[in-house]
Amino acid sequence: MDVTMRVWRGDETGGEFRDYTLPAHEGEVVLDVIHRLQATQAPDLACRWNCKAGKCGSCSAEINGKPRLMCMTRMDHLPEGPVTVAPMRTFPIIRDLVTDVSFNFEMAKLVPPFAPPPPGPGGYRMQQIDIQRGQEFRKCIECFMCQDVCHVIRDHEENKQYYAGPRLFIRYAELEMHPLDTNDRRELVRQKMGLGMCNITKCCTEVCPEQIKITDNAIIPLKERAVDAAYDPIAWLGRKILRRHKRSPAEAQAVGR
Repeated sequence: MDVTMRVWRGDETGGEFRDYTLPAHEGEVVLDVIHRLQATQAPDLACRWNCKAGKCGSCSAEINGKPRLMCMTRMDHLPEGPVTVAPMRTFPIIRDLVTDVSFNFEMAKLVPPFAPPPPGPGGYRMQQIDIQRGQEFRKCIECFMCQDVCHVIRDHEENKQYYAGPRLFIRYAELEMHPLDTNDRRELVRQKMGLGMCNITKCCTEVCPEQIKITDNAIIPLKERAVDAAYDPIAWLGRKILRRHKRSPAEAQAVGR
């Protein structure tokens, strides 16, 4: 029995899908077949991969139109007929199945770092529930498939520089929900990271290989926190009083003038 792979070949200037037919082997995943293609019919086929265990996120591609990890997609779980393998559509193509995902790393540089207070007697103390809440977000393998399917990034190129995307939103949520963090990033995600542009369609959650509930557990709570910080009058008054108490004597005297 043979299998037909319809693989996109090309670079940033253009390209096309090419069909390759080769014998089917039992138990293979898509990445296995791509490697066999490289070894036999297409030695110049570019493909990014690393661990082959679903933990590095390198081999992301669109298989039969849906973003998947090639190393975790079994051939015998796909419908009969040609298997289409294409690069992630949202990001610029470097060559063949390799895309330029550097946009995600540039946006990651804008995330204010974790800033714990000085440790008290006995060090830091946290409740187990606080650890478990953030653990879900730390499961992210940065495959960037959630970024690939996000229509705010995919369909509106002009939004990229103003929109962090679901992968970075779970990073912001992880930090904001950490009980020991002292940074306040709520105004940043609301004003400069484009949190309000997300309309919570949950397409990012559907493709996450780690089953992170990106929309329900990260984006929606982050939206609530950002809105409370910007529009809740009681919270605004509390912050104003708190800032007044934190002023030095010189600052208080200057304000009094």
